[in-house]
Amino acid sequence: MFLDRDGTLNVEKGYVHSPEEWEWIPGAVEALRRFNRRGFKIVVLSNQSGIARGYFGAADVERLHAWVVDELARRDAKVDAFYFCPHGPGDGCECRKPKPGMLLRAARDLGLDLSRSWMIGDHASDVGAARAAGVKPLFVLTGHGAEERPRLPEGTVVMADISEACERIEKDLIY
Repeated sequence: MFLDRDGTLNVEKGYVHSPEEWEWIPGAVEALRRFNRRGFKIVVLSNQSGIARGYFGAADVERLHAWVVDELARRDAKVDAFYFCPHGPGDGCECRKPKPGMLLRAARDLGLDLSRSWMIGDHASDVGAARAAGVKPLFVLTGHGAEERPRLPEGTVVMADISEACERIEKDLIY
């Protein structure tokens, strides 16, 4: 299960890089617990151009991710791995979504089958990265979802939030 971070798991506040700024989207922790119970590996993927812009450093993002892991452990949930792109939009890297670099790297590192994987996110770039990697995308309307929706490729499945996306995936697993 690949998940975008800002706007999908936590409330979009622009360049979140510390625990004080973090606010869970309602239902996100429970969705993670449900994915954990179903045996999914949870991988969070995030474009972090604030690093390239000099707003904060990679160490700040890593500290925040460690804090999230601790918070989730207290709530009986877990994320297996975090990957982030530290580059800006014009840097031409292979890891910044909509390119599939983070998904491909995570699949290699963790032995994941991309054809059996999902990606949930609130940007058209999340959908683009998922499709480029052969992963099934689900788009959520939280975060930037409403403004990004017109940029979606035709046929993209749209859900209200991560909770609804979780329900959709669970139904697909049953039938």
